Amino acid sequence: MLSNQIKTKSSLPHSLYRAQQIQDFEGQAAELAGTTLYSLMKRAGQACWQVFKQRFADAQRVLVLAGKGNNGGDGYIFAAAARNAGLDVQLCQIGKPDDLTGDAARAGKAWSIAQGTIDGIEQADFEGADVIVDALLGTGLQGPVRAEYQRLIYKINQSGKAVLSVDIPSGLNADSGAVSDVAVKADATVSFVGLKQGLFSGCAPEHCGQIYFSGLGITKEFESLCESTVSRVLYDDFSALLVKRSRISHKGFFGRTLVLGGNIGMPGAVRLAGEAALRSGSGLVKVLTRAENQSAVTAGRPELMVEAFYLDKMNDSSIRDWATNLVIGPGLGKDEWAENLFDFVLASDLAAVIDADGLNLLASKAAWKDSWILTPHPGEAARLLGCSITKVENDRFTAVRSLQRSFGGIVILKGAGTLICDGKQTYVANVGNPGMASGGMGDVLSGIIGGLLAQGVDPLHAAVLAVMIHGSAADLAAGRDERGLLASDLFPYIRKLVNP
Repeated sequence: MLSNQIKTKSSLPHSLYRAQQIQDFEGQAAELAGTTLYSLMKRAGQACWQVFKQRFADAQRVLVLAGKGNNGGDGYIFAAAARNAGLDVQLCQIGKPDDLTGDAARAGKAWSIAQGTIDGIEQADFEGADVIVDALLGTGLQGPVRAEYQRLIYKINQSGKAVLSVDIPSGLNADSGAVSDVAVKADATVSFVGLKQGLFSGCAPEHCGQIYFSGLGITKEFESLCESTVSRVLYDDFSALLVKRSRISHKGFFGRTLVLGGNIGMPGAVRLAGEAALRSGSGLVKVLTRAENQSAVTAGRPELMVEAFYLDKMNDSSIRDWATNLVIGPGLGKDEWAENLFDFVLASDLAAVIDADGLNLLASKAAWKDSWILTPHPGEAARLLGCSITKVENDRFTAVRSLQRSFGGIVILKGAGTLICDGKQTYVANVGNPGMASGGMGDVLSGIIGGLLAQGVDPLHAAVLAVMIHGSAADLAAGRDERGLLASDLFPYIRKLVNP
């Protein structure tokens, strides 16, 4: 049964695709599976109906807004299923029905033969509908949304009605998750054949609602033809790396993390990063900071070792020799002291996490290392790439790949739908919440990565797992109360998550 193919939440596929990949291979996949593209359209419409029944069981009146392409054709199939089930269905076509071509025209003709009425968009009864079905613009959208669609999308969003989007919310870019003008804010979205990467990053969390998926019966064939280089990740995918400790363990088994930063007036950043490394399981953590900050850091967390860094220690190899891995950037600043501390890290071959002002200093240097993990937010990413924040956010997938090509190592582009890229694969982590928009959250993430590196987790897995622990801890800490969440609120939950 088709309903058995509907997936959502943790059951969604991991592999993500670009819209062009779907377009290039769905026809071949259908042929391999012994079916046609029109049959896929009928399955897509039926899949939407299955989700509609599950999500909006009490709805009696539905307004279907159909576009001129195959997305509109899916809407026609849905409308027929809903009317056959006894619902009051109004179907409104943008443009003229005679303008439909191909399989969409075939679906429109089938609706008309069954005495289905096609109204114009100006007749759409937004007020009378219980649910609006958005079948306007599919995954092929590139560039600005035309004015006639913009006006309609504004009406949908201002209606206050529940919305089900077909394949993707109209106006949302399927590849980047960007919105150039306006996009539908859906309560639920049903995606087909392959999940589009743009559903999981950028503006997508604001527009997609709950995401459902149907492979339309050609999943095996499609995946055999089309390789994915972008994947969703879950905490459970990597938690097995956190193996149970031997009963004869001691602190020497679990590495020594050196946290560098904390310029004058900023002891809290290194204290947060240092404690995060400890809470993540690093055997020992030492903070290298300004002499003025030593007592403040120690008082805040006495388990941290704290040492002052002076400019004449630039070539002191004993400090580097102590550590198994480095974290630099929290509270670092950009003065001469910070520059010397950063050069101290550049001279090391140890695995290093670069955050905050460490990234801002990196932007002025032509440096490449396979051994580091960079953790920029969009502003830091823009400085590293020499572009605007808007350009970064308009295509986060391209930005993270560009950062990795330019600086090497592993790059974590923080934000809604955090991306982790090693140059071969890009991972998308859909964890965290708006409560994380507060000072110190990035310092905690850096410390978690450092703690995992200290325990021997390889850099890529340390980066992905740390992002999942960090975001999941924030979700647990926030509950329903996101506003006012503090970075230090995460620590009890980090400890639980590193002990699965």
